[in-house]
Amino acid sequence: MRLPEADRAAVRAASMRLVREDRGAALVVLLLYGLAAAAGLGLPWLVGVLVNRVESGAGVSAVDRLVPAMAGFAVAQLILERSARYAGHRFGERALARLRERFVDRVLALPTAVVEHAGTGDLMTRTTNDVATVGVAMRDAIPEILISSVRALLVAGAAVLLDPVLGLCVLSGTPLIVLTGRWYLRRARTAYLAEGAASSELSEGLAATATGARTVSALRLGEQRVAIGDQAAVTGYHTRVRTLWLRTVLFTMTDVGRYLPVAVTLVVGGLRYHADAIPLGVVVTAALYANQLADPLDTVLERMERLQTAGAAMSRLTGVHGLPLPPAPDPRVPESDVLEVRAARFAYRPGHNVLSDVDLTVRPGERLAVVGPSGAGKTTLARLLAGIDAPDSGQVTVGGVPVATLPAEELRSRIVLVTQEHHVFLGTLRDNLAIAAPGPDDRHGDRHDDDAFRKALATVDAVWVAELPDGLDTVLGAGGIALDAAQEQQLALARVVLLDPHTVILDEATALLDPATARHAERALGAALHGRTVIAIAHRLRTARDADRIVVMRDGRITEVGTHPELVAANGAYAELWRAQTGTA
Repeated sequence: MRLPEADRAAVRAASMRLVREDRGAALVVLLLYGLAAAAGLGLPWLVGVLVNRVESGAGVSAVDRLVPAMAGFAVAQLILERSARYAGHRFGERALARLRERFVDRVLALPTAVVEHAGTGDLMTRTTNDVATVGVAMRDAIPEILISSVRALLVAGAAVLLDPVLGLCVLSGTPLIVLTGRWYLRRARTAYLAEGAASSELSEGLAATATGARTVSALRLGEQRVAIGDQAAVTGYHTRVRTLWLRTVLFTMTDVGRYLPVAVTLVVGGLRYHADAIPLGVVVTAALYANQLADPLDTVLERMERLQTAGAAMSRLTGVHGLPLPPAPDPRVPESDVLEVRAARFAYRPGHNVLSDVDLTVRPGERLAVVGPSGAGKTTLARLLAGIDAPDSGQVTVGGVPVATLPAEELRSRIVLVTQEHHVFLGTLRDNLAIAAPGPDDRHGDRHDDDAFRKALATVDAVWVAELPDGLDTVLGAGGIALDAAQEQQLALARVVLLDPHTVILDEATALLDPATARHAERALGAALHGRTVIAIAHRLRTARDADRIVVMRDGRITEVGTHPELVAANGAYAELWRAQTGTA
């Protein structure tokens, strides 16, 4: 499931909001560019005056008096344009920072399932390529389009005031540019949205292949993954060819519209000069205005291309705001630590139930194992118990309060899900531990929590910490120390100790480890789970044998509940699974 894209109205509203929030800076940018455009009109006019004086036989002193004024206009335009660009970049960077923060905040506020289904590639493309594209537009394209439009109007007005006939000649390329621009705009947004979607698809495929490289190798799926990547690359190639063709037509017509007015102005102006209708200086000034008009029009069309790319990117960034947020947190405090599931149903796709009419009560302090064949719904049940997903119907509650509606801080202080994947964030070991116990003072890793961090690491037998070169200040992840699978799990378990929840849900937390490492990890797991309610999703029945109760699932339903001896004696589905895994009669 790819994240949605916003329509034009939503994109305009979001863009205007960014401008309104920093309207003072936006006005300064417009003022500086406007003054720069006005200063740019002075030099062509003075050149025309200079030509007329030379033609009339004025002395050198008369000519020399114009030089300081010409230099003044040139310097003023240079300083004003430089100042405008500087102010525009500052305005754009501030707007870009707000846009990026809102996007990340919104994604983090979405239900976890929505973000997971969106995929890494789509999220990464939006937070990198799309943000960078919008940033270029905010810094350069939008200010320059506005100011180039003002500059074009000023130049056109000056040309008409200079001589109406030559003013029309200066504007002779405008209809061609306008028609080309309209043709381009009707096609560009759809083409650039398709290009962005193709980039997301390619990134998602590469990320999935890289993440599951071991699985791809083990199942000999290399050729299949390469074929999928090739297809995504071909699709991306065709979308880029489409946008390239649009740009080729746009820029070709821009070049024609750029030089046509200069040629027409010189021809018509020359004829009128020979007819003694206008002085030579007027022809020169009009030709310079025609050439000067080409620059802002060229800028408008060039930046319009960039603006279309940014519009598509903005549509993708704004699209996440159309997704529904989770329900408001329930202000009630759970009365107990009892987890209850009542008539719960859940489907990832409408009409395809993964869980059907599940009823279960987990008593505080109990060690419960959930077993069953692959696809039985065990992991889905774990996600519902952890509050990651909410049931489509029925209830999953803790102490009488729906788990999925608990505030984040309350939920993670009560229930924590530990899966096979343990993420190590880029940062120090202290940073990686501090995220499990954020507070007003320790969210930046203040040293007064170091004792708690070391105690948590010692609890899970993380003896490798003593060998780190900088202790808790050692940088982990890319560019730092890489942890092996067992160390990553111990780090995850240390976070559990710091969170101190009453219930821990284990979704085959040691399944990806080799047997020797798994045994060591299970000892650490036992220390971290001491005194807590434990719900273990188990594929290996030997790990479930010592549980207080065992829940057997099949086809999204609970079919058996009991202790290991009771279920073996019942000779049902569990007994069949036990015999198949252990080889006993």
